Amino acid sequence: MDVILLERVEKLGNIGEIVSVKPGFARNFLLPRNKALRASEANKKRFEANRAHIEAENAMKRDHAIEDSKAVEGKSVILIRQASNTGQLYGSVATRDLAEALTEDGAKVSRNQIILDRPIKALGLYEVRVALHPEVSVTIKVNIARSPEEAELQAKGVDVTADMFERDNAGFTEDYDPNAEPGLATDEVVAAEIVEEDTAEG
Repeated sequence: MDVILLERVEKLGNIGEIVSVKPGFARNFLLPRNKALRASEANKKRFEANRAHIEAENAMKRDHAIEDSKAVEGKSVILIRQASNTGQLYGSVATRDLAEALTEDGAKVSRNQIILDRPIKALGLYEVRVALHPEVSVTIKVNIARSPEEAELQAKGVDVTADMFERDNAGFTEDYDPNAEPGLATDEVVAAEIVEEDTAEG
C-alpha cells in the first residue's frame, strides 16, 4: 500500500514522501496514529495544500522535544526487581515500567516513546533509547538490581551476578596446618603432641 508520510518515520522516510508499506502496518500503525495518509490523488492534493502548515507544526513539535530532551538525556533510573542467582528476573521489565520510573523522576515520557527491541529479563546495566519526536531521540541508563546496594555496585562496574557466583562456589575451606599428620584431624594432632611430651618427660 502506498502512503504519504505526515512525519519522519524511522527506516521509512521523511515528511511528504510517498512510500510503499504492508497494508497491516498502514492500517494498524501509520494511519490511526496520523503518521501517514493513503496516497490517493485527493490526499496528495490535500497534503500539498497543507504542506507548509504540516511542516511548521512538525518543526514546532521538534523544538519542544529538543527542549524536553535536556531533562531526559543521560538520565539513570534504578529498578529493584527479584531475580534468581543466575541474574534472571522473575518476570521482565517493559516500556511501561521505564516510563513510570522516568515520570516519577520528573521526566515527561510516555511508554510509546521508549524504544525496547525486547523486554529486559536479566539484572544489569542497559542503555535504552527514548524517541521524544521522530527526529529527536536520547539515551537513558537503566540499572536493574535486587537491592539499592547492588545497584550501586553495578553502577561502579561490578558484575554482581559473577561476584555472587564466585561467592557461591567458594564454599567452606579449612585452615591448612603444616604440622598435621595425614589422616588426623586438628584435635587429634594436639592430643598426639601432648602424649609425645608426656612420654619424653617420663
